[in-house]
Amino acid sequence: MAKIRVQYFAILRERAGRAGEEIDTVAATAGALYAELEGRYSFPALRSVKVAINDEFCPWDAPLSPGDSVVFIPPVAGG
Repeated sequence: MAKIRVQYFAILRERAGRAGEEIDTVAATAGALYAELEGRYSFPALRSVKVAINDEFCPWDAPLSPGDSVVFIPPVAGG
């Protein structure tokens, strides 16, 4: 189990009810972590969500390590 810091933006922040949190997870990849959080917070299945680990955009199959900081960034509509 790894302790990961997660930050949420836009609709993900609304659904989670917080801007971020530190969680314990068994997820091995960013994609697995998002799937875990989808179930926890009823996140929408947004395939256009971007993910960054330790301030660098990365693919969904990027591995997670204890202490990583993960940011999920959904598309944002503006006007």
